Amino acid sequence: MTKEEFYVAMTCEGCSNAVTRVLSKLGAVQFDIDLPNKKVLIDSEHSVDLLLETLKKTGKEAKYLGAK
Repeated sequence: MTKEEFYVAMTCEGCSNAVTRVLSKLGAVQFDIDLPNKKVLIDSEHSVDLLLETLKKTGKEAKYLGAK
């Protein structure tokens, strides 16, 4: 599995909880949230497009930064 890095406009723990909630619904996904740097590192077999679409369901701005 490749690790994909995303920017998500998170400002508080509530934001990171929203990210956790939407990603957990996908299944077969592991992730680390870096709240101070507004980044989410995702280890998953899902496509980048699906991951980005899922992150946008939080209502926050989300961008794909690249593979790690």
